[in-house]
This record gives sequence, C-alpha cells and structure tokens, in this order.
Amino acid sequence: MDGGRPGIGALRGSRLLTGSGLASSNLADAKAALIEQARAIGFGTIGITDPDAIEGARDRLQNFLDAGSHGDMEWLANEPARRASPKVLWSDVRSVIMLGMNYGPDENPLALLEQKTRGAISVYARGDDYHDLIKKRLKTLARWLLATAGGDVKVFVDTAAVMEKPLAHAAGIGWQGKHTNLVSRDYGSWLFLGAIFTTLELPRDDADVDHCGSCQACLDICPTNAFPAPYRLDARKCISYLTIEHKGPIPREHREAIGNRIYGCDDCLSVCPWNKFAQQGHETKLAARDELRGPSLAELAGLDDPAFRALFTKSPVKRIGRDRFMRNVLTAIGNSNDASLIPAARRLLDDASPLVRGAAVWALSRLLPRAEFAALADISSDDDDGVRGEWAIALSSSWPGSSRPSTPW
Repeated sequence: MDGGRPGIGALRGSRLLTGSGLASSNLADAKAALIEQARAIGFGTIGITDPDAIEGARDRLQNFLDAGSHGDMEWLANEPARRASPKVLWSDVRSVIMLGMNYGPDENPLALLEQKTRGAISVYARGDDYHDLIKKRLKTLARWLLATAGGDVKVFVDTAAVMEKPLAHAAGIGWQGKHTNLVSRDYGSWLFLGAIFTTLELPRDDADVDHCGSCQACLDICPTNAFPAPYRLDARKCISYLTIEHKGPIPREHREAIGNRIYGCDDCLSVCPWNKFAQQGHETKLAARDELRGPSLAELAGLDDPAFRALFTKSPVKRIGRDRFMRNVLTAIGNSNDASLIPAARRLLDDASPLVRGAAVWALSRLLPRAEFAALADISSDDDDGVRGEWAIALSSSWPGSSRPSTPW
C-alpha cells in the first residue's frame, strides 16, 4: 500500500461506432480478444465486473477506519466514498477490468525466518517495483482496447483510491481469505493486481466464492495476532504495516515478534493451503535478485544513504527510506541472539537519525550483558527525548542479555 499521489493514467479514444456503441455480440468478441491479449503481455488472469459490485465493501472499510485499524495510513481515511465506489472515482466508468500477474516465489519464504543473521524481505519486494512494470502493461493493454473497441479508459495500480481486492473478488479472479488478502485457486496467494476502468459495457464475469472453509492457518501463524477475527485486520499490529508504513519507532510489544523480517511479512500468505496449486512466476523483472535473498544483517547495517539507494534501486524497499529501513535491520539484529552483530549495532548509536539511534539502543540491550550495556549508557549523552527514553526503559526492564558472555571489545 502506498499513500502517495494517485497513480492514475488516462487514455482516450474515439468510439468505433456512434450512438449506443458496439453491439453486444461485438462486445463479447472484444472481451474474448481482450483476454487473449492480456495473457499475451504477461497477465495470468483477467475478469470483468460491474462498478457497483463492491457496494458491501463500503461498510467494511468504514468499520476498519472507525476502529483506527489503519494506524498511520491517513490516506486510507481520505474520501472513503471514492475508495468504495469506482463511479465516485470516475462517473463515466461502465466496466472494471481486473488483472492479475503471478509473482509466485521459487522457494518457501518461511524457511528464511530460521536464518537469524539474515534479513527477510517480502517476496514481492525482492525484484523490481511491480507498480512500474504493471502500470506499463496496463497502459499497453488499454491502448489496445481503445484501438479495438473504442471508449475511454483509465488505468490504476495500487496507488489510487481503488479497492482492488474486492473488485478482483467480484470479477472472479479469487476471493478475500480470512487474512483479507486475495486467494486464487490457480495462483494461491501470489498475485499482483491492476485495474482498467472503461466506458464500454463489457460482459461481466461471475464473482468467485469463498473457498477457505474451516481453515484458519493464516490467522494462527500471525506472529503479532493482527487478526482480531476472521476477515478482519488490525494493521497496527501487522508486521508489513510496522516495517513499511509505520514511521516511528516500532512499538516495543511487537519488536520481538518481528524476528528477522526487515521489510514486510509473508507468513499468512505462505501458509495458505491453496499455494499447493501456485506456480512460480516467470516475469524476469519481478524475479528475486540474488542480493535480496536473505541479505546479511551485518552488511545491511553498514549502509549509508547512497549505498541504500544503490542496493534498492528499482525496488519498492527504497520508498521507505534508509532510516526506517535501518530501524527494521536493528530490530532484526536485536532478535538475532548473535553477539557477532554487536559491533554493527554499536556503530549506529552515533547515527544522524534518532529513529536509528533508538533502535540501536534496543538491539544492544538484547545482545549485551547488563553491565556492558549500562557502561554504554553512562557515556551516552543523546539530546533526543525518544532515544533517552529507549535507554531508560531498557535499563529498567528485565534483562534479556544477562546470561550472555562478555564481548571481547
């Protein structure tokens, strides 16, 4: 999710026929050709729905906002009526074309969580930023539709006020599971979604049905208990939210549960039984880069801003900035139980960012024996209230590092 400027691309074309437009038989042919064209340019699945098909999502969104479950994501609360109704977003829309692109991983993301000195980056962020790739493909397909059937179109990928998951459900691409994410019978949990709004009245697809049954594996595995009930998410507890959207220090009650996850979390996606039908993604630009498959926490802790930007060029990770990312890395270091990472954390006590310095204090409190940590506190003279608070809370807490041996430096 991204609260930046809405990513809307508008394309216009003249209708092939005047008056009521294409005949229904021609629209059916146009839809069949559209499906074929979408698959030819890399979309694995496509469905079409009515703009009014997600009216029921409005109440769910409002309940989510009223409970404060959106946390720092104030952009979600801006004009919820536009988000819950495509026609409010664009009054001329007559059909919503939903598309999915497979990004299935070539390995189980849960395996990396056992390698405590390496950082776990969410599968979707290990390759190039999907926003750029999918938006280009959507525009290509939209131009083809204009040339073939006329009408006007707008394309959306994630950053606009569009409820992609309910629309994808209504278009028959999948259903929203108990973890609120989309699940597909063909691709499991691993689909990027994009939308094309059009003024054409294209034939609709039937909505998918919920195939979760009695399974609640996604709820049971969540490290922070972010699901107060099936089909309900409290984003404030979600590790993806905490490591990506949340701007301040990670709440202390969730730090240990984050483990070595430094950008996002795939637990509830990975454990879904429908992944047994999932396929590995074949889009090379979305494939994981070797350097982002469990990178060393020690090496990541040494990144300055230029090095951070260079490593994550074209990656969605770059959008959170170096300081927030370093906060995540230090949280993982604090959870590593590995004394070899102490020097990396200690160097960051002098970082320019209070957010990073505070995270370094917490990491060291987890790795150092109490006497050594207290000695560091004695020489600390941080002028930031938040960092000083981290020192005070750490010194007054029960000591996680008390049984560890002294370090050699």
